[in-house]
Amino acid sequence: MLKIYPVLAAVGLLISIVSVIRKSSFFNFLGILILLFGLLKSAGLFIPPFPGQVITMYMAMSIFSFLIYFSIQEETFQAFLEPMRAVLGDEDKKILRVLIVFIALPLLTGFITYTKVVPVYEPPVSARIVHPEPPSQMEFRGKTINVIGLENPLRKDTANFAKNVEDGKKIYYQNCFYCHGDDLDGKGHLAQAYNPLPLPFRGGDTIAQLPESFVFWRVSKGWRGLPAGSGPWNSSMPSFEDFLTEEEVWKVSMFIYEATGNKPRT
Repeated sequence: MLKIYPVLAAVGLLISIVSVIRKSSFFNFLGILILLFGLLKSAGLFIPPFPGQVITMYMAMSIFSFLIYFSIQEETFQAFLEPMRAVLGDEDKKILRVLIVFIALPLLTGFITYTKVVPVYEPPVSARIVHPEPPSQMEFRGKTINVIGLENPLRKDTANFAKNVEDGKKIYYQNCFYCHGDDLDGKGHLAQAYNPLPLPFRGGDTIAQLPESFVFWRVSKGWRGLPAGSGPWNSSMPSFEDFLTEEEVWKVSMFIYEATGNKPRT
């Protein structure tokens, strides 16, 4: 995109030179503005680009300065206004008047408005680790838990396995589906409000790649447990140890794995 601005500057320079030769103040004014804008934007090819607000302020000051310059003498000012007066008033310029006033100007206004309001999604300033390495230990409501080698104790209770999964389902739909979706696909009602989007649990590239101890740690600690050295983080994951017991976290983990047809990685 930056490569077009030197061309724009060259076009502005050409318009300005031709208008000086033909003694057209109005087109000289336009040519100078196009030249200045092209030069300011082209600077980004060689140095860090100027902020948009700086360019806008500079262009506004240039417009007012050149309007003052071209209106100092009455004769020069009348020559400056002549092209506008001709387009708006001459009978033989009806087609040009329609093209400029009713087509070109509305399109230009719409384009400028669109470029100002359209959201811009930029990549993070550094690579983001999707699955950060958990700590060797964590605190859960004052209790120290060794994360390395940690296993879900409820999986050993085979007699109550189905009941624990059902309990986990209730916990999931009370707390998690708003973001991660009722189909565990990361498309919950609130998902689009977050950047990055909540991860889907279905498929083979999220929890299928993780040990259950990782899921326990992430659910328990949320964004507060993310390592500072792996930033920048932009997570909205709550710390569910504030709302769920240790057993409830294990139950919701069991449900997530069972509902998606995945098994914890060992």
